[in-house]
Formats: sequence, structure tokens, C-alpha cells
Amino acid sequence: MPLIECRQLSKTYRKGAGTIKPLDGLDLDIDAGRFLALMGPSGSGKTTLLNLIAGIDRPSEGALTIGGQNIAKLSRSRLAAWRADHVGYVFQLYNLVPVLTAYENVELPLLLHKLTRRERHERVATALSLVGLADRHDHYPRQLSGGQEQRVAIARAIVTDPQIIVADEPTGDLDKPSAHAVMELLCRLNSELNKTLIMVTHDAATAEYADQTLHLDKGRLVEHSVQAAFSGETATTRPEEGAAR
Repeated sequence: MPLIECRQLSKTYRKGAGTIKPLDGLDLDIDAGRFLALMGPSGSGKTTLLNLIAGIDRPSEGALTIGGQNIAKLSRSRLAAWRADHVGYVFQLYNLVPVLTAYENVELPLLLHKLTRRERHERVATALSLVGLADRHDHYPRQLSGGQEQRVAIARAIVTDPQIIVADEPTGDLDKPSAHAVMELLCRLNSELNKTLIMVTHDAATAEYADQTLHLDKGRLVEHSVQAAFSGETATTRPEEGAAR
């Protein structure tokens, strides 16, 4: 059974007197341990899909089942609790709190869990070590480079040991060397820790780090690409409109 199952997933927003529908009857299966890239033009629905999977937003129609639970039916409070336990989010602009140190930023998600101070310390230390910033734990965001800030943000996303990591343009604000370092880190989290990773990107070079790329347009899947291991070759197929398995 896939880890994530989307069935006729739709999202509608009101805009003035009309409506917009960034997702329109989407069917999609994502297996555990997959590294998936989502691509498409602005307004194609990729960030909407990411936010639905992350439990940040709720679908207007359809079912979204993750780990056997239809999270579309959860109340807001239960959805927030589910999100805290199962999902880590990596943002393009880091979203670090400027008055907190790297350690304190990473610790923030743990404050929602019933852990002792010692347990929190051990988890933060492990997360910072995994991203290579154990020696920067007492630095504030202004004292870090963009690449280091994003690594702190990744440490914050993994500190609760989530099953799923979602990333919205994680390299969009980075120079090429920093972007490469961040993507190598995400690949390690996927391959070594078996994290299911779903990433939105506009950059084809960034998407190549994933093992599968889905292309969306007007809320529907229009094609998907599976990266061939080690060869750099890409196989592309066009699914039936609105569906991919």
C-alpha cells in the first residue's frame, strides 16, 4: 500500500465573485521512501498539493490518505497534532526566528511534544550534527550564510523524526554551491534515513536529485519522469489526465 494516496483531490478558493481551483480531481500514489519532485508553472497547483500533504491546508473535495488515515476528515486540532508528529517542512526563505539561536530554532517543534529538557537537547544536538552545524549551535541567523540557514531549517524539519519531509523551493534563494550542498543533504536524508521527501521546484537541475518528477498544469498531472539511477537519463511518460500511479 502506498504511504500517500490522493483520490479525486480538489482544492477551491474564492476570489472576489469567482473561484479558482488550483487542484482538480487529482489521483496520485506516493510510496514510502520516495524522493518526489513537483514541477509546473505558477498556479499549477504544486504548492497547494504540498500544503495539503503537509496538513497545512485542507482539501475541498476528495480523500487524502497518509499511512492509512484519511487526514482530510480530521478536525483542525487533530490535523495540527498529526502534522507535528508526521511532517517536517522546509521553506524557501528558511522561516527562522531571528532572535533565536540555531539551537533554539531547531528546538521549537519539540516544545509541542512531551519531552524532558535532556531529551530535547539530545534531539537538537543530533539534528544539528546531521546537517553539519553542531559547531554553529549558538549562532543567530544573521551570523550564518544562506546555505547554513537552510541547513538549520532542515535540522528543524527533521528534529521530531517525521515520516515525511516536504520542501517548497528549498534552493530558490541559494547560490549554486550552497544549493548543491542542501540537495546532497536532502538526498542523504532520503537514502540513509528513508525519509519520504516531496519537493516543489522550478529548477530542472534541482529536480534531477529526485528519483521521480511529476509535472502539474492547471491542477492536473500532465506527465511524470523517473530518473534512471546513475545514468542521468530520464524516462518520461504521459498519464491519463489527473492520474498517476
